[in-house]
Amino acid sequence: MKHLTIIVGPTAVGKTAYAIELALKHGTEIVSCDSRQVYSELDIGVARPTPDELRAVKHHLVACRSVQHPYNAYDFGQDALHIIADLHQHHDEVVAVGGSGLYLQALLGGVPDLPDPTPELRASLQQQLRDEGIESLRSQLKILDPKYYRQVDLANHARLQRALEVCLTTGKPYSSFSTHDKGGGTRNFETTVIELSRNRDDLRQRIERRVEQMMDLGLLNEVRSLLPYRHLQPLNTVGYKELFDYIDGRLSLDDALQQIKNHTWQYAKKQMTWLKKQSNELPITTINI
Repeated sequence: MKHLTIIVGPTAVGKTAYAIELALKHGTEIVSCDSRQVYSELDIGVARPTPDELRAVKHHLVACRSVQHPYNAYDFGQDALHIIADLHQHHDEVVAVGGSGLYLQALLGGVPDLPDPTPELRASLQQQLRDEGIESLRSQLKILDPKYYRQVDLANHARLQRALEVCLTTGKPYSSFSTHDKGGGTRNFETTVIELSRNRDDLRQRIERRVEQMMDLGLLNEVRSLLPYRHLQPLNTVGYKELFDYIDGRLSLDDALQQIKNHTWQYAKKQMTWLKKQSNELPITTINI
C-alpha cells in the first residue's frame, strides 16, 4: 500500500528540516501544504525553503502560482492529490509538510468548492473591519447566515470575512455549502500525521530569531517590491502587512518588527490549538524536538 506522511506543527517549529530529512531517508519528494509558499512573489516573509533545501529534495507546490491569480484550498486539494498520485507511481512513500489547517483539511478529506470574491468586495470588507471593527462583521453574518454564526469562532476575523464573501458573492448562506461537493478525490494511500512540538519558550525564541533573520535577508526590500499587490489577499499576511504599515508611516520600524513577532506567535498558538482539536479525530503522532 502506498503511503503519505504529513508533517505538521506550528510555524518555526522545524517542519522543513524534518521533512527533508525524512524525504532523503525514503528517497522521495515533498508536497508543500503552505498556503503562502505557493506564491512565486513571496519568499523571505513566508520562510520558503532555501535554494539549497530545494536542491536537496524536490518540492511541489512551492513558488508555482502568482499572487495575481486566485488560489484556494479546494484548488490546492485537487492539485495535491494529482501530484501525490503521480509520485506514488515511482515512490512508495511521499512526504507532505505544511502549517495551513484548511489546506491540510483539503488534503485529508476535501473542502467545498467556494467561489472567490471580487477584489473590490474583499477590499470593502477589509476596510469595514478597519473602520468599524470585528463586531460589524459579526452583526452582518448573523443576519446573512445565522447557522454559521452560531458555529464560527467569533474572534476569528478571517473566517468571518470569508463567510461574508461567500454569502455576498452567491446570495446563499455560507453554511449551505457544507454539503456540496468537497472535491475529495481518490486517496489510494495510507496516511500518517506527525506533529512536531517544542517547549513554548523555545518556540517563541525561534520565532523571534526567524523574524530578525528575515530582516537581515532583505524582507523590507521584498515588501517594498510587493507594494503594487498589497490589495491582494495573499499579501494580507503576517510579516507583510506590518511592514506596509511602516512604509505608510503608521508604525516605526521597531514597532512593526515587534508586531510581526507578536502576530507570528499568536498564529503559532492558533495552529497548536487547531492541531489539538484535530487529534480527537485523527491519529496524530507527536514528536518533541
